[in-house]
Order: sequence, then structure tokens, then C-alpha cells
Amino acid sequence: MESVITEAVALLDEAGEQALTFRALAQRLGGGVASIYWYVASKEELLDRATDHVIAGVLTEVEALPPTDDPVDDLRAAALTLFAAIVKRPWLGMRFMRSALAQGNSLRLYERLGQHTLRLDLTPRQRFHAVTAVLGVVVSSALDIGQEPPAEVLDGAVSREEFLGRYTQSWRTLDPAEFPYIHETVDEFDGHDDADQFRSALDLTLAGLRIQAGA
Repeated sequence: MESVITEAVALLDEAGEQALTFRALAQRLGGGVASIYWYVASKEELLDRATDHVIAGVLTEVEALPPTDDPVDDLRAAALTLFAAIVKRPWLGMRFMRSALAQGNSLRLYERLGQHTLRLDLTPRQRFHAVTAVLGVVVSSALDIGQEPPAEVLDGAVSREEFLGRYTQSWRTLDPAEFPYIHETVDEFDGHDDADQFRSALDLTLAGLRIQAGA
């Protein structure tokens, strides 16, 4: 089973979910397709097991983070760890928590995030919404950053800066009376750092959590 999951993760890392087929996996393992069914009943089960395998490593990293006196800072550190894992493996964000029963490590990671909110003066609903909001920022931002760049950037025809520059140049020609916000922020968009943008969104979310908890 360990070899099956390891090779499944390798295929997912190389080309995403579309690359993971029982035929491709069997070829990597040097056996027949039927042999895979000794270990998993379907591709969905295989994806869940691969996700749980990777999340086990993320959970280990999160559990190793040094605790502080600030639960919001601890929640932030755990969120950044998960974010880094999903940016590296966008397929992971698509599968995370898809099946809590089949992904025991995902459930434990979710619990770990939630436990930080138990140190805050919140209602059960506020705790639930807080963790949901943090995960929403983490997963959606990581998936956006981790997606494959446009073809012309990928093949080296233009740089990322040149690609973004096309948008900023066209935005600068817009009527400032009709698009005042874009004119105000266009220089920030030009050459912005995606990871910094994510951290700002996370910090805004956590600042709201602090206010709600009176921390």
C-alpha cells in the first residue's frame, strides 16, 4: 500500500488529478491494473488516501510549531504551514477535507486549527466560522497562486512582470472618474507579490477574529 500511495502522490505532483489513472499507476509500479484494486476500490478512494498521506506530513509540521501565549498567532502559523503545502501541491487544496471520514489526518489538522480558537472568548458558532474563514483564505489563495501560469509565461515568451504589465498599462488608460479605485491601486497591482497578498488577507481575517474575541 505504501508504494501505491507514494507513486500516486508522485503522479499527482507531476500533472494533477488528470494524470492519476490506474493504468498510469500500474505502469509506474510495474504491474497490472487489476493489482491496484487489491488496495483501493476506486480513484476517489485513492485520491483520499493520497491526500491523507500528504496531510500527515503537514500535520507533523503543524504539531512541531512552538506554542506561544497568543492563540491567534498560533493559528496564523498553522495556516501558513498549510498554505505552503497547497501552493506546492495545488491538487491537495482540491481534495482537502473532501471526505473527513476517509481523511483522518485532514480531520486532525482541522481539529488542531480549531483548538487554537478554544483559547479565545468565542461562542461555538463564532469558533466554527473563524476556522472556516481562515481555511477559506488559505485554500482559495493557495489554489490561485499554485495554478499553472499562462502559456506564454510558462514557455518563456514573456516574463510574469511583462504579463502583469499589459494589464496595468491598460488599466492606466481607464477613465479615473469611472474607475477611481483601479487608478488608486494600479501601482500596487503592478509587480505585486502573490504570497504577500495572501498574508495580508490572512492578517485581515485574523484581525477581525481578535476584535470579535476582544483579544
